[in-house]
Amino acid sequence: MSRDQKFFDMYSLVIGVLAAIALAILVLTMKMQDLTQDVYVRDAAEYQQAVLSRIQPVGQVYLPGEQHSAAAPTVTTPAQPEPVATVMTGPQVYNSACSACHGAGIGGAPVLGDAAQWVERISQGDETLKRHAIEGFTGSAGYMPPKGGRLDLSDAEIESAVDFMVGEVN
Repeated sequence: MSRDQKFFDMYSLVIGVLAAIALAILVLTMKMQDLTQDVYVRDAAEYQQAVLSRIQPVGQVYLPGEQHSAAAPTVTTPAQPEPVATVMTGPQVYNSACSACHGAGIGGAPVLGDAAQWVERISQGDETLKRHAIEGFTGSAGYMPPKGGRLDLSDAEIESAVDFMVGEVN
C-alpha cells in the first residue's frame, strides 16, 4: 500500500465519522423539535398577547377628522392640611408686636416697666386698657393701632399681652 492510499483511506474515514456525527445531530434536533413544538403552539397566543402588551405604544397619533375614544384627564389635588393654631403667651405677643412701640415709647406709648407713664392708664381699669389695645385708641399722648398693628392676633392673645405689661409695672 502506498502512502497516498493510506492518506486517502484515513481522510475518508475522518470525513465519514464527521458526516455521521452531523447526521446524528440533525436527527436529534428534529426529534427535539417534534417533542417541544406542541408547547410553543399551545402558549403562542398567550405569549403573543403578553409581548404585544409590553411593546404597546404610549400614545397614538390621530389625523384631523379621525375619532378617538380617549378619556379626559383628571387632575386631583391633595387635601391641604389645616395649619396648627398656636396661642402665644403674653410675653411672646409683647416681644413680637408690642415691644416696637412700648420698648422705646414711640408715638406716646408708655414704656414697659415705667410706672409713672402707666399710672393714668391703669387707673382706667383693665377692661378699658384691653378694649383700647384690641380696638385701637387715639388720645392726647398718641395713637394706639388696633391690636398693635397685628390683626392676625386673637383678642385673648392681646389681653394676655396687656396683662403681662401691667404685671411688669406692678
